[in-house]
Amino acid sequence: MPIPATWSAKLLSVLRIVAGLGFLQHGLSKFFNIPPFPMPLNPLLYAAGTIELVGGALIVIGLFTRPIAFIASGMCAVGYFLVHAKGGFFPAVNGGEAIMLYCFIFLYLAAAGGGAWSADAATKRA
Repeated sequence: MPIPATWSAKLLSVLRIVAGLGFLQHGLSKFFNIPPFPMPLNPLLYAAGTIELVGGALIVIGLFTRPIAFIASGMCAVGYFLVHAKGGFFPAVNGGEAIMLYCFIFLYLAAAGGGAWSADAATKRA
């Protein structure tokens, strides 16, 4: 049975919330050690952690979704090529599957917006 088209804006919100919570977790790990982050922070990790923490929270609530998702997508692309691509071409080998998926989910959110259940929709910014 196909999912009705009327659900698409709501499912977009579910995708945004779940991706935002996962992204937020990376920022919490870097700054609050929840869960513990395995290495000391350098300036690039501080920048990434700030985008993950603040951007993740804003994406979860759906506020300024398009610009924040665009910035997060760019950060993920940079992170993939600076860290993961050195380990080989294939994301399954170089450990870059998650950051690659975040990159393209956030790129999609930058184009599609926050969905029906977002602060942007509630304030008519969508």
